[in-house]
Amino acid sequence: MAKDKKQYSCSECGSISPKWAGQCGECSAWNSLIEIVVEGSPAKNGRFAGYTGGAVAQEVQNLSEVVAGDVQRTAIGIGEFDRVLGGGLVPGSVVLLGGDPGIGKSTLLLQVLDRLSSRFKVLYISGEESPEQISMRAQRLSLSAEQIRILAETQVERILRTADKEQPAVLVVDSIQTIFTELLQSAPGSVAQVRESCAQLVRYAKRSGTALFFVGHVTKDGQLAGPRVLEHMVDTVLYFEGDRNHVFRILRAVKNRFGSTNEIGVFEMKEKGLAEVVNPSAVFISERPESASGSAVTASVEGTRPILVELQA
Repeated sequence: MAKDKKQYSCSECGSISPKWAGQCGECSAWNSLIEIVVEGSPAKNGRFAGYTGGAVAQEVQNLSEVVAGDVQRTAIGIGEFDRVLGGGLVPGSVVLLGGDPGIGKSTLLLQVLDRLSSRFKVLYISGEESPEQISMRAQRLSLSAEQIRILAETQVERILRTADKEQPAVLVVDSIQTIFTELLQSAPGSVAQVRESCAQLVRYAKRSGTALFFVGHVTKDGQLAGPRVLEHMVDTVLYFEGDRNHVFRILRAVKNRFGSTNEIGVFEMKEKGLAEVVNPSAVFISERPESASGSAVTASVEGTRPILVELQA
């Protein structure tokens, strides 16, 4: 069995080097060389060589022969989340949910899985918290969680074996920055590890038809941590925004291959989790004093609905 081949690619100019160096020999950028796996190299011990995720191999055909049917969507049951996704969850789609630490990303996806678990088989992969911690959160949110399958794991190869055995319709990986593959020697969270781990999981989702959710951390600049190619590999990129000292959260799509990116979802953080705000206008102007000077109500169009907000001078 041939040994795995590794090379180093410059994140600035894309040049390839057979060994690591502190400075790129082409563009002279410092600390820009990241470890990559040569395309087509087999996995260690050949355990994942030719891995297809249990899907049937496809054949080449003419585009005119492909029947362009409507995209099948599954309503999650959380109206504001379905609105942002474009009407529901598409089988085989990959959704990346980013946001600041503590904003409620894990809470939101746990509520999503609880809604879907009564109709589909779901699997929650936790790379940051133990099953006991997630169970405590589910109890705090008053979720039944009887049908939610959970696994605390960070190695992508073991995650794929478990998913192949469980055959979930919806898979959540929390978070992508903690996952690593045995193909690379770099530390979890590095650019190379995030890219390669994401690529393997995306291939599984496309071949098996599993709807996949990634949880992603953001940097101080508000950008998703990791390689920029991460956003190109997924179908939908969502940002969960808000102030942790305030009760309201906004779910916004910046990329969506199956719907519009103009819609937003409004949630309110309550004692028992995130509750959707069906009428944001009523909430945003509910505390407005009627006789106050320098205050006016205006309409801001977000997606397909206008939202009334208060302007103060």
